[in-house]
Formats: sequence, structure tokens, C-alpha cells
Amino acid sequence: MSNVDQRGLINQSTGFDNQPSNLVSGAEAAALLGVKRETLYAYASRGLVRSVPSEGGRSRLYMRDDLERLKARSDARRGHGPVAASALRWGEPVLTSTITTISAEEGPRYRGQAATALAKAGVPFESVAELLWTGTLPEERPTWTLPQEPALPAVRLADLVPEGAPPLATLALAVPALAARDPLRFAATEEAELPRARALIHRLAALSALPSGARRAKAALAEPTITGALLVALGGRRSERAEAALEQALVLLADHELATSTFAVRVTASTGADLYACVSAGLAAVSGPKHGGACDRIEAVVAEVGRPEKARAVVAARARRGDMVLELGHPFYPDGDPRTPPLLAAARAEAPRKTSVAALFALLDATKEAGHPPPSVDVGLVALCLALGLPPGAATTLFAIGRLAGWIAHALEQRKDPALLRPRSIAS
Repeated sequence: MSNVDQRGLINQSTGFDNQPSNLVSGAEAAALLGVKRETLYAYASRGLVRSVPSEGGRSRLYMRDDLERLKARSDARRGHGPVAASALRWGEPVLTSTITTISAEEGPRYRGQAATALAKAGVPFESVAELLWTGTLPEERPTWTLPQEPALPAVRLADLVPEGAPPLATLALAVPALAARDPLRFAATEEAELPRARALIHRLAALSALPSGARRAKAALAEPTITGALLVALGGRRSERAEAALEQALVLLADHELATSTFAVRVTASTGADLYACVSAGLAAVSGPKHGGACDRIEAVVAEVGRPEKARAVVAARARRGDMVLELGHPFYPDGDPRTPPLLAAARAEAPRKTSVAALFALLDATKEAGHPPPSVDVGLVALCLALGLPPGAATTLFAIGRLAGWIAHALEQRKDPALLRPRSIAS
């Protein structure tokens, strides 16, 4: 069976079928659309057209169905073009921002600085948050001092959290509770919002402990750093290496341009809503299985595998059923997400012999052999959480805590634009 045939049969996450006749060369694809090759590559990088490596791997083949669908949209909506017709579906930019850009080779760049370079250099998460918010990277880790009021409602909130609830659910509960205790939340000057933002991230990191009780949440709140607060809150092993690995993860996940949750935050911010409401919008988007559910699905597959020696059998069985194996590939990163390797390396360094970690790496070996795309950043995050001994659901929580920095940056930037974000629809 050819590489293209294998990808069609087993890569259910992208939906390629197994008919090589449905694949055309780059020259043919560009001619069909009537565009330059550079434009075709741009469409492919944004997910408007799917592609796979050719037999020899030196070029890419494009899905004829996608090309014809894109051309039909263009013909039906003359003057709008195929990209405008899909602008809110992995399409062209819909607004301007100075916060984050994305490169297929480097990944996200925060105010011009590569996230991967910041993570590799050991830049603290708090410093990266300040960079996203203000455009200036502090020379030393900022000290985020919590105000005395409003007091942390940990005990009362803990009573509302059922035992075994995922940590992310507690964050969605905690944000409006914190908002209700902040009568000045509508004072939206930057001078007022930055201290509020620092306190909100610190408190939410601590409150992720609520499924384990209010006492642990209070202990986490006493930690001076966000990574320390998270390790205490989620019950992870404490060590300098563990904190450094977690710091790296938070930095890599701090922003990713206009991800779905970030766009939800910006729409909310454009209405003049307070910072807590903007964050709640982001958390609501992450709660959806198409956005924040990726880590939970990966955890489920690892649990199904159990031991490393079962990985190939599970991959083969899922391929036969047409089930997704892992969260693999990303429309922005055809050659692999550059944020993923540092997380996988940290997981391997932290707990190389742990059964669950070994099982995940065995899955990655099996999917690579089967022709799947490289793993997403969600896979790297789950690997790290397994290595650190964090509970199920922790990976999604870490994603949300890290992304808070970017959400807040986008909310602050959006407020500077007096326009209300209100797209128009196009008749079908």
C-alpha cells in the first residue's frame, strides 16, 4: 500500500479518502483555482485546502474535492473570492493585532519574539504575560502581589464543586464569583486592569485545586509564582525541573493569535464587558470538545493503551474502525508544530520509565510508522502532565491558565478599537 493510500485510510482526523485519483499536483491545483502557487500554499496553510506528501515526499498533493469546492464558492460569490467566503473558517485575517503572529517554522511570536526561544531561555511565564500586555519584556521575574480584597471565596466555592469534577469546570465557576466580589471591575483603565489581570491569573491557578478541597487552594494561593501555585493546586511533584518544565509549557501556550477562544474574548471585549466576562467567554469556548477537548481525548487513548506494547494494536484497531488515534497535525504547521518537541522532551526527561508516559511515546512511534502527521501541542502537554503526575483534566487546565495571558492581552487591545465586532453573513 502506498504512503498516500495509508494516510487516506488511517488519518481519520483529516478526513483524506483513499483514492489517489482525488489528489492533484501543486501546479494542477493552482491552475484549477486560477491562482499563483504562493496563494495555493497560503490556502493550504490555513486549512482551506488539504494536502498530503507525494510518494517521494518532495512535494505535496492536494485534494481535488477541496479545490473544486473552493472554486465553486468563488464562482458563486464573484467579488468576494474563496478566502473571503471562508474568512471565519481557518481563513484570512479578520482584524489587525500587534500581539502575536504565527510562522509555520517558528510557531507563535509574541510581540516579535518567538515563543519557542522564550521558553528555551527559561523566561518566566509572568514575564511573558507582561510582554503580551505591555510590549516590554521585564529583565527579571515580576512579583505579582495579590491585593487583600476581595478575599478568596475558596471554602464556599468548594461546596459547589462535586468530587471528581474536572479542574476546568471549577475555573468557569470561579470567574463570575470573583467578579461579583470586585465592585471596581468596570474601571477599565490599563493602570487598573493590569493588577486585576495578575491577581485573576494567580487566583484561578490556585482555585484549580478546588476539586481536592479549599485547604489545598489556600496553600496554592500562598505560592509566589504561577507554576508553584499550579503544582500545589494540582498535586504535582515539586522540583526545580518540574517547575521549569511547567514554566516552559505555560510560555508556549500563552497565545496563538486568533484561536477560537481568543476570538470569543475579543468579541466580548468589543462590547465593553469587564475583564472577568472576557475571560469567561474564553473559558466557555475552551469547554467545547472541538477546542479544549483535545487533551481529554488524548488522555482517554493513553488510558486505553495502558502499556507501551499495546500501542500498535490500538492504532491498528482504531484505524479499522475509522476512529481518531491522537490529536495529530495542525493546519498552520504542515511540517509539525514547533511547540510540541520541547514539551515531549521535558516529559521524557522528567519520567522516562513511567508506564503512562512510555505508552504515549509508543503511540507516537506507532502513528509515525502508520503515516500520521506529527503530534499536536496537545499531545506534548498531556505527555508533560503524565510525567509530572498531574490528575486527569490537568492538561486542559494548564492550557487555559497559560492562555489567560493571551486572552487578557487581546481584550486590552480590542478595547482600544471603538468598533463593535459584528461580522456580516453571506447568503448561501
